[in-house]
Amino acid sequence: MLKTTMKRQVTLGKTGIKVSRLGFGGIPIQRVSEKEAVDTVIHAIGRGVDFIDTSRAYTTSETRIGIALRETGKDVVLATKSQQHSANKMRRDIEISLKELQREKIELYQCHFIRDFDTYKKVTSKGGALEGLLKARDEGLIEHIGITSHSLDVLNRVIDDGLFETIMVCYSFLETKAEENVIPKALASDIGVIVMKAFSGGVIDNSRLALKYALALEGTVVIPGVETKELFDENWGVFVDDLALDRKEREEIKAIQGEFDKQFCRRCDYCQPCPEGIPIQHVIGIKSMVKRIGPGILKEGWPKFAIEQARGCTECGECMERCPFELPIPELIKKNLQWVDEQIDWATGLIRP
Repeated sequence: MLKTTMKRQVTLGKTGIKVSRLGFGGIPIQRVSEKEAVDTVIHAIGRGVDFIDTSRAYTTSETRIGIALRETGKDVVLATKSQQHSANKMRRDIEISLKELQREKIELYQCHFIRDFDTYKKVTSKGGALEGLLKARDEGLIEHIGITSHSLDVLNRVIDDGLFETIMVCYSFLETKAEENVIPKALASDIGVIVMKAFSGGVIDNSRLALKYALALEGTVVIPGVETKELFDENWGVFVDDLALDRKEREEIKAIQGEFDKQFCRRCDYCQPCPEGIPIQHVIGIKSMVKRIGPGILKEGWPKFAIEQARGCTECGECMERCPFELPIPELIKKNLQWVDEQIDWATGLIRP
């Protein structure tokens, strides 16, 4: 029996899509076996999840979700995304997503990780990813078009331009700024809001506090990622219980906020550009990325590049002068590099147990 009048369903703006406010994020199911991943997705759908988000960038995630959906036969709203910037490459990814998800149509397809205004201009200009998405929508391959970004400045521009039907935004009790402007502005503009990083990328261990805080801001869909049935049940138990934060819980949140105030990177990128080309937010956030995806990412792709660049930090301090949160960035970079080296035996290239 529900213990509060807080709405458990939401309509995603002008899309008209009506779903449960607690969705399913598809990142962590990459790091377990296929059977466990599929079983977890099936279990979540059985409990009531009807909105699942994934991405072309999440390796096996789309494939595993596709298998689970085939086995359940239940109707859910699927959202996926691509980091491609051109129309042709976006079209290619849409076709791959349809195949992997075993669908003839995907309800929501998103331009993924639009980090700055230059990238936004690329995807919205002639021949850009948005053009490919609009064509796919006209052909009935997708139904709605969204965008994701860690930058509130970019999302403000997105809302003003009105080219996308949904936004995906970072929001947690360690990252609250979106509640001041971006989220209410999007809702007032009839743009659907999907909340990512409710656990701040795995930094917040207390799922109860994290979810209650994120869900307290009504009108949004929150999509925490889990890889096991047990973790999903913890989240679902919070969702169907009383969502109102009591005094003790608010005090707990305040204490955690104080603990991470000078440690947590909000991914605003105001510290950039780094003279040594270090992608600072990725280096500072490497622990949470490993927690969500697995240690294998340390040895390839952009995580490996970020680590290699970070070793060239001269501690010049330019980043600290720009950081609005006064983070001790060179110190955090050094600590994260030390942690990375503890995870890998560089002599053999093997991940330490």
